Amino acid sequence: MIDRWLAAVTETPGLTSLRGDEALRVLVADSLRAVDLVRGFEGPIVDVGSGGGAPGIPLAVALPERQVTLLESSRRKCNFLERWARELPNVQVVCGRAEEQPVDAWGVAVAKALAPPPVAAEWCLPLVAQGGAAILFAGPNAEVERVGRVAERLGGELAESPPGLLVLRKLRPTPEGFPRRPGIARKRPLA
Repeated sequence: MIDRWLAAVTETPGLTSLRGDEALRVLVADSLRAVDLVRGFEGPIVDVGSGGGAPGIPLAVALPERQVTLLESSRRKCNFLERWARELPNVQVVCGRAEEQPVDAWGVAVAKALAPPPVAAEWCLPLVAQGGAAILFAGPNAEVERVGRVAERLGGELAESPPGLLVLRKLRPTPEGFPRRPGIARKRPLA
């Protein structure tokens, strides 16, 4: 199933420019680096800004006992994701924005290539219930201190994280006033 999904992602215009071994490494192998971290938290998983389905689809295949929501704001991308959700009984697709979703509703939020990490943190952490975590895929220039400040404002903390990932533990319920209106996090980042 993963091979067919990967082929479809790379062949569908507008989903990724990655091809061949690089697509396999970035979309599948890199997504699966989060499996053990996700297992450390209970509850359903939401892939925020799922795009073509990474990391959500590889995680859903690796964790068939967990419910995975692929959250995507683009209707065209949602149409693509819905095709693959029919093949995975633990996957559902929600076409909408993170700021419009219920707060404190998932055990884990994951995001890969969504936005700069401080913005991705503001979109993801409010979705997670107390005791859960947001796991962000991040590059070497992730502005870790800024992400930590954003997490604190949203009821969380930056936990010890493996290279290339940022784990934000949710310690308290989402504070009043969050999430902010759609588009505000990108225009006026918290930190």
